[in-house]
Amino acid sequence: MEDDYDDYEDYDEDDDDDYDKEIIMENATHCPDCDDQTGHAILRERKLGSGGDYLLKCDECGKIHTVHIREPKAIKVPVILSEGADSRVANIDIDEDEIIWVGDVFEHEGAHWEINRIESKDGPAKSNLLVSQIARANAVRSDQVLVRLTLTKTHVSKSDSITVSRETEFKAGSMMEHWDQRWRIRAIHTGTGRTMTGRVLAHDIKRIYLHEPPRLSDNAPKTPRERRQAWKEGRLGENPRPIIPDAEKSGKSKNNRPGRRQKKARN
Repeated sequence: MEDDYDDYEDYDEDDDDDYDKEIIMENATHCPDCDDQTGHAILRERKLGSGGDYLLKCDECGKIHTVHIREPKAIKVPVILSEGADSRVANIDIDEDEIIWVGDVFEHEGAHWEINRIESKDGPAKSNLLVSQIARANAVRSDQVLVRLTLTKTHVSKSDSITVSRETEFKAGSMMEHWDQRWRIRAIHTGTGRTMTGRVLAHDIKRIYLHEPPRLSDNAPKTPRERRQAWKEGRLGENPRPIIPDAEKSGKSKNNRPGRRQKKARN
């Protein structure tokens, strides 16, 4: 059987080099004659601050021209910084040629903030704007979030809130400390509804419902079956229709119940 190599007889391994070569241009900038980005040789330069004036010669056409490089001017942009229920205005210096987008995260006063609204000088809000066109912007604290709480003790509920890292995890059914007291996380409200099981990150939580855990005594039920029976009988809280134990239904006294030590009769 003959190998079919006819289609490759003109193949030259050196052709692969054309695909692997990376064109590197020195001092690339726009040439007015070539109307393209080309490499340039620097004939003369004069430093001005962080910029300068440069006399360049195009490597392609030989055109000699001057390029002026200047550091962009910083503009003070009013940004409303919101952290939980507190808000304040900060005038932040930003380069005038920079474009700001909703969702951008920046650092200010040792914290991270996320842009969530940009208002133009023309009025309407935009998803992105050149800094020189921004009237003001809004930002929220991005490394910490406010988590609202509802705390229920007996029949009284109160509201409060805590500020935690956005990656803090809360588990439904677990215990947590608040107001120098232990509480059980009864449920967690997310954007899609309440959950009484599982773990939820702080930035996905709308509200946490906390209940005071039942106080256990020496005679408290210890197994799930004992707890269910105790609740049915109304021993773990209010039950509008508690089950009366059979011993009480039959009229037997407590002393005659099975398992109780009988008192000796006095002579």
